[in-house]
Amino acid sequence: MKKIMIPILMSIAIFTIFIPITTTLTTYLHPVVLVVLFFCIFVVNLAIYLILTKQQVWIRRPFLIAALILYTLSLLVLLFMRPSEPAYDNSNLVPFKTISLYLSGNADWFVSFYNLTANVGLFVPFGVLMAVWTRRFLTRAFLPFALISCIEITQLLTNRGSLDVDDLILNVLGFYIGYSLVPIVRKIVEIK
Repeated sequence: MKKIMIPILMSIAIFTIFIPITTTLTTYLHPVVLVVLFFCIFVVNLAIYLILTKQQVWIRRPFLIAALILYTLSLLVLLFMRPSEPAYDNSNLVPFKTISLYLSGNADWFVSFYNLTANVGLFVPFGVLMAVWTRRFLTRAFLPFALISCIEITQLLTNRGSLDVDDLILNVLGFYIGYSLVPIVRKIVEIK
């Protein structure tokens, strides 16, 4: 417990400082975004703390599975349950069109920053877990494309989001970044 107190306090401080900015996310996303954001801040702070102090934390497998289920459900809420329920009648099948718009400065900076970082960052944990779960190259290479494609198509069919190939690119990039972080994760986390 002592190992995680400093990262918890740091996460609370960071989250509190940025609350005026982050609460604007709830205007177009489900309020669960704040819980997911705090969780992500905490995980990053914990990882940095463990690396700097050369410590390791032990996580019980049932706890890890429960955390993964809750995290996945939270992401599904963010992907499919928007409070304003805007009409999503647009699709983008042109690679890098949306990404270019966000990077051009022609879109609101906060929306651009959030969309780019969230579309990558929120899928990093799945990449870490998939890399630990399987060593098969084909599974690691193609399962993220299949999973994210299902999400994008479901958003289109249910009119609860827009089909965007750039979301696919960024989400899969998140998986691949997760794969590259596995050696670091193995140094600081042990699953019992």
